[in-house]
Amino acid sequence: MSTDAPTVLNDRYQLDGVLGVGGMGLVHRARDLLREGYGDPHANVAIKMLSDELHTYPDANALLYTEYALLLRVQHRHVVRAHHFDIDAQSQRGFIVLELMQGMPLDRLLSERPEGLPWAELQALAVAAIDGLAHVHKHQVLHGDIKPSNLMLTVEGLRLFDFGLSLSLDETLAELPRLHRDLFAAWTPHYTAPEVIAGAPLHTGSDVYALCCVLFELCAGRHPYPEKTSRRPLLTLPAGLPREVARALRKGLAAVPEHRLPLDELRVAFQTETTPLNNGHWSA
Repeated sequence: MSTDAPTVLNDRYQLDGVLGVGGMGLVHRARDLLREGYGDPHANVAIKMLSDELHTYPDANALLYTEYALLLRVQHRHVVRAHHFDIDAQSQRGFIVLELMQGMPLDRLLSERPEGLPWAELQALAVAAIDGLAHVHKHQVLHGDIKPSNLMLTVEGLRLFDFGLSLSLDETLAELPRLHRDLFAAWTPHYTAPEVIAGAPLHTGSDVYALCCVLFELCAGRHPYPEKTSRRPLLTLPAGLPREVARALRKGLAAVPEHRLPLDELRVAFQTETTPLNNGHWSA
């Protein structure tokens, strides 16, 4: 747990332990004492705060509020639900109240399923992830850090979460504080598009690239680029996948952003029930 954070925020949220720690913040399991006092059986929530280091920056609370504001704009069954933003009166630390997700992040699922998922199971997860990201993009928001640990398979379905590196393309939100990504290299290189690593700005294609890395991993149990410094893709996928899926993943992982397919085409590929691959090789 953060050493500087109080154990109760605004006399309402009792922090009960750390659920996860990221490059810029941490998430606590918490109880909403107000709801609990009224006998609400669903008083457990998640609380996101910035790290001890980042919360000392002058615009730290404003940056966290931006994440909350963008989450409100992308509400969807496959995106984590944000309930509330507030600033603790005692510590002056901002925090986001989120739904407490019950389930398993995809990085843990992959560690338990090293051979990848069978097509019937993979298909439902892939379509859910594509739908969630498509909804985010529809509202002119870029996620910016898609990776297995930011996707949770919950009892209510798949959820995309951790929008700490997200960015809005909506000009009406231009006044919201923005994270300077050149100062905070907090994204995950293994899932970051090559042009972004080279210094190009985020765009929808960079999110597609990251998602295709995750989908490939779910298919094969391995990242498409086994060596983090290599951009030569692993050229095999398990037998039994539709040919359209292999073609779509190949296009989604293209090094040239303009060659990547849009999300609607990726979704069509994962909805197919047609010819499987022969011996797991990419088809032309």
